[in-house]
Amino acid sequence: MATVQSRSPAGVTGPGRAAIAARQLRTDRWWLAPAVTVVALAAFVVYATWRAFTNTDYYAAPYVSPFYSPCLSENCVEMQGGPNWAVLGDWWVLSPALIFLALPLGFRLTCYYYRKAYYRAFWASPPACAVAEPHQRNTGETRFPLIVNNVHRYFFYAALPIAVILTYDTVLGFRNAEYEWGHMGLGTLIFLVNIVLVWGYTLSCHSCRHIMGGRLRHFSAHPVRYRLWTWTSRLNGRHMELAWGSLFSLALADLYVYLLATGVFDDPVLF
Repeated sequence: MATVQSRSPAGVTGPGRAAIAARQLRTDRWWLAPAVTVVALAAFVVYATWRAFTNTDYYAAPYVSPFYSPCLSENCVEMQGGPNWAVLGDWWVLSPALIFLALPLGFRLTCYYYRKAYYRAFWASPPACAVAEPHQRNTGETRFPLIVNNVHRYFFYAALPIAVILTYDTVLGFRNAEYEWGHMGLGTLIFLVNIVLVWGYTLSCHSCRHIMGGRLRHFSAHPVRYRLWTWTSRLNGRHMELAWGSLFSLALADLYVYLLATGVFDDPVLF
């Protein structure tokens, strides 16, 4: 993202700029994409906030909601044979979902794609290509809070162990309600799809691509890292789709556990 401050105090209408009366000359529905982004992201934020603070109905054997894993406090519900490590003791009295909420949230908020999405959708900066933004000046990411976006690569390091833990949760989904292995329910399939999308989004991250091959002067001298860089580059081309897909799958996995925990229906057994 650009970090150079605009020299014109009046933005696109300042002196020295072309005198075009119209705000934009596009005739298509350019506003549709940012409008959909606003609705989708706002819906996820509202849903995830509600679920994080409810502090209930996040475990239905053998599934644990991805919003509440790992569960590190003693006020977690009993998860027999599940990922419940009460290493924090009883001092944490809030929802256990709030312990690690900042890590995946920070990873997505600072993500290059999501920054483009919410800059356009919520701040209209700019709302679309060839559409003037309403702001008179642009400081880019040089001031708080947007300057925090520059630590994206560190949130990437924090997101990796979360993805590993969610993989562990997915493996535990191959047990039945009696914790016997060799089971596969609809929830198992949902968690499988979710973890594939989560790993796809995580590994397609621009920071991951830079770690694999950034600052290498000669790819020929680093054949392994070159292969990894090539692979992550291909994934990076699908970063937008993986970002939305993993966001939807996380909410779907949590919703599925919630419906099971509240007794709306039983987990259909596939085999």
